[in-house]
Amino acid sequence: MTDATISESALAKALHEIEDQGYTVLEDVISEEFIDTLSEELLRIERDREITPASNDFEGDKTVRIYNLLAYGSPFSRIPIHPALLPVIEGVLDDGCLISSVSSISIGSGETPQPIHADDQVIALKRPHATLVCNSMWALTDFTESNGATRIVPRSHRDPNWPEYGNKDIESIPAEMKRGSILVWNGSLWHGGGANETSERRVGIAMNYCAGFIRQQENQQLGVPRAVAKEFPERLQRLIGYGVYRNLIGHIDKRDPRELLGGDGSMRAIWDL
Repeated sequence: MTDATISESALAKALHEIEDQGYTVLEDVISEEFIDTLSEELLRIERDREITPASNDFEGDKTVRIYNLLAYGSPFSRIPIHPALLPVIEGVLDDGCLISSVSSISIGSGETPQPIHADDQVIALKRPHATLVCNSMWALTDFTESNGATRIVPRSHRDPNWPEYGNKDIESIPAEMKRGSILVWNGSLWHGGGANETSERRVGIAMNYCAGFIRQQENQQLGVPRAVAKEFPERLQRLIGYGVYRNLIGHIDKRDPRELLGGDGSMRAIWDL
C-alpha cells in the first residue's frame, strides 16, 4: 500500500490557494485500501467503546465523534505523516509544527448544520494574524452539499472579525469533494459541518495541526500511551510533541524529550548555537 505524494507544482498551487482563499482540496490522495481500513477501524472502535453522539449543537446530536485516534496506534498513525498532506501543512506553518488533534466525525442522517466558527477562535489574538492553526478533513465518503460537506466562507481568514456564534445568516458554500480527497484550510477560516439530508453517514477524519509554540488541542504526550508512541516513526514522535521547537521550546533539562521514547536525547540549545 503506497500513499500518494505531492508534486512541487501541486504543492505550490495548494499553498497559493490557502493563502488566497483560505483553503484547498487535495483530490484523490488517499488510497481505497487505506480508506477501507480506516472505516472498518472506526466502526470497530465505535462499537467496542459504545460511542454515541453528544448533546450540543456544536458537536451535534446525530454525529459520532471519536477523539484521540493516535492512542489506537495503527492504522491511524499513518494519517499525520501522509506524504501528500504533511508538505502542505509544513508550507503553511513550518516543519516545527505539531499535531493538535486527530478525531473522526461521522455526520448522521438528519443532523443539522454546525454553527459557523473559526478553529483558532479560542486563541486570544486580534484578527487577522499570522497562521497558527492549519487543519484538514479527510473524506472517507463522498462529501456533498446534501450529506453534510464542510461549509466554508472563502477568504474569511482575512476578516478582522470573529464569526458570530449561532448566526444562521452567514453565507457559506459546501466544500464538496470525492471520497479519498482532503480539504485543508487556514485555522482562521470561517467554516462548519453541513446538514445531512440523506440516509447515509458522511464520514471524515479531522487531522489538525498547530504551530510548534502553542498548546495542542489534545494533550498528545499524556493521551498517547508511551508504549504506543515508542513504535511511531521519529517524524510522528516529533509531531506529537516529543521534540524541541527552534532549539528552545519543549526541552527537558536541555535534553530532547525523544529520549523518553528511547531516542537520542542530545541537543544544542539556542544559547549554544
